[in-house]
Amino acid sequence: MSPVAKLFKWGTCLYEAFLALPLIGGLFIIANGWGPLAIAFLLHAVAIVVLQREHKPFMGNVLGIITSILAFIPIVGWIMHAITAFILLMEGVSASRQAPRY
Repeated sequence: MSPVAKLFKWGTCLYEAFLALPLIGGLFIIANGWGPLAIAFLLHAVAIVVLQREHKPFMGNVLGIITSILAFIPIVGWIMHAITAFILLMEGVSASRQAPRY
C-alpha cells in the first residue's frame, strides 16, 4: 500500500474513532455546526478514489460516507462512527499485512 493510501486509511480511521468518543465527539460536531461530518464525507470520498486505484479494500470508507450522512442523528451517529472506525481499523491492519504483488 502506498504512503498516500495508508495515510487516508489510517487518517479516516482515527478521525472516525475521535468522532465516536462519547460526549467529546458529539460536542465537537455540534460546536462546529456539523462541519466535521462534511469533512469526514470528503475524506472518505477521496480515500475511496485513492484506494480503488491501488485495488485495496475501501468498503469501510463507503460505510464512512453513509455514516457521515446519517450521523446527525445523535445515538445512531455515535454507534455508526464506532462501527466505521472498527471496520477501517480491520481493513488497515489486513491491508498492511499483505505482501506487495509485483
